[in-house]
Amino acid sequence: MDADAIEEGRRRWQARYDSARKRDADFTTLSGDSVEPAYGPRPGDSVEGFERIGWPGEYPFTRGLYPTGYRGRTWTIRQFAGFGNAEQTNERYKMILKAGGGGLSVAFDMPTLMGRDSDDPRSLGEVGHCGVAIDSAADMEVLFKDIPLGDVTTSMTISGPAVPVFCMYLVAAERQGVDPAVLNGTLQTDIFKEYIAQKEWLFPPEPHLRLIGDLMEHCAHGIPAYKPLSVSGYHIREAGATAAQELAYTLADGFGYVELGLSRGLDVNTFAPGLSFFFDAHLDFFEEIAKFRAARRIWARWMRDVYGATSEKAQWLRFHTQTAGVSLTAQQPYNNVVRTAVEALAAVLGGTNSLHTNALDETLALPSEQAAEIALRTQQVLMEETGVANVADPLGGSWFIESLTDRIEADAEKIFEQIKERGARAVPNGQHPIGPMTSGILRGIEDGWFTGEIAESAFRYQQALEKGEKKVVGVNCAHGSVTGDLEILRVSHEVERDQVRILADRKAARDDARVRSSLAAMLDAARSGGNMIEPMLAAVRAEATLGEICDVLREEWGVYTEPAGF
Repeated sequence: MDADAIEEGRRRWQARYDSARKRDADFTTLSGDSVEPAYGPRPGDSVEGFERIGWPGEYPFTRGLYPTGYRGRTWTIRQFAGFGNAEQTNERYKMILKAGGGGLSVAFDMPTLMGRDSDDPRSLGEVGHCGVAIDSAADMEVLFKDIPLGDVTTSMTISGPAVPVFCMYLVAAERQGVDPAVLNGTLQTDIFKEYIAQKEWLFPPEPHLRLIGDLMEHCAHGIPAYKPLSVSGYHIREAGATAAQELAYTLADGFGYVELGLSRGLDVNTFAPGLSFFFDAHLDFFEEIAKFRAARRIWARWMRDVYGATSEKAQWLRFHTQTAGVSLTAQQPYNNVVRTAVEALAAVLGGTNSLHTNALDETLALPSEQAAEIALRTQQVLMEETGVANVADPLGGSWFIESLTDRIEADAEKIFEQIKERGARAVPNGQHPIGPMTSGILRGIEDGWFTGEIAESAFRYQQALEKGEKKVVGVNCAHGSVTGDLEILRVSHEVERDQVRILADRKAARDDARVRSSLAAMLDAARSGGNMIEPMLAAVRAEATLGEICDVLREEWGVYTEPAGF
């Protein structure tokens, strides 16, 4: 790009920056020196390929979505929490908010994630142990007791039964007197990544996509600020994928959901802003920063050039980041504080919109209050003490960072082509029911391609660890330690007994005829092809449980069995 074009871009950026709202904060170094809100080439310099880097807040958004960077608004501190029953988790949420957390992120227990009630025999021993147990709208009410849902953004990390759980959230808001139209937050809902990595599905892919399409329609028409889909690369990376695989598989899944919305007749400029992303921040500091920058650039280009998005917001890739759980070690657990801080800094320098920092004891148990506080304070130290929020994309223009960004982008594009080729072989006549990327994803799920690729990457990394080529402090080097045992959080089995008892009392007190009638109406909608959200809401208002709703649909749609792999 020649010098005149660069200067024209600088003037555009400056005008947008000047007119934007800024935080009332001290934007100087620790020594008191002023810093510019963004940096670029020196006046008069020409920079080959600068259009791929650009200025903050301008297409292709490599350097961030906003001209102000974090000077306008810092990232949201959104700590992931949930354990035991709804009452216990409600107390943890109040602690997080009081300590300065800016949003809530709900962790559900395994029975909830699998669409099972706490009294299901398959739930035995799992209730409340890896997250909070939610059986009905009554539990959701308790979960957010004294937390006004109209005033706080809420993220829910659940995919298989995401739609009925979201209906419970909507009913809890109604019972608080909050208009659902004002709700803001994020629902994960991303079923593709379940088949690819996390394995918490309920039905075959097509019924899940049908429910997701229904939810997208419902939110686009009635809950405009809420994001009904958070496309998750986190679990793909935690399963052993490389940075490029995490990026490519996640964005491909996102493109599949765009094709789903388009197949429903939705306007891409209306529904695409309701898509958000969830990435892993791992330990290779510069690679992670480059991954985040490449993600924004790829998404913007595909949304504009492939899917026809014309509004900026429809081209934006907004993402939440969680530090890498898989990087935490049981050995020398206090080292995990350092790992988490480095990963969080990479997420911030990569321009994350919200962030969860893992606790030092999460490799052993759910976080204790002390460990959760340290995790929260890690973000606050980065935000308030380090100066990283003073300059937009401070590493932009670094030869190393830009080279890594280009390389990860190129690697991702190669993977996109592989996915599309699989779809072309599956649908040789080109008549994709939803879209070409969706066909490729479904074929890759059906034949085990995604899981095979991730397994190969995980195997290579494990070999490097065992050979000592990759080092993990406290595990395969620097073994000596003076650290004693940690006091960890233990969830009592009384939680399960109490939850089952409360569920039985609620079932005894409800109108069974109303429950049966509402479930029958929901089943009729499933069979007729109508949008299922309103019938499902009616069932939730009648206090139908999560397991009852999911079992009706399992009986109708069947369950999914993963293909065998050797």
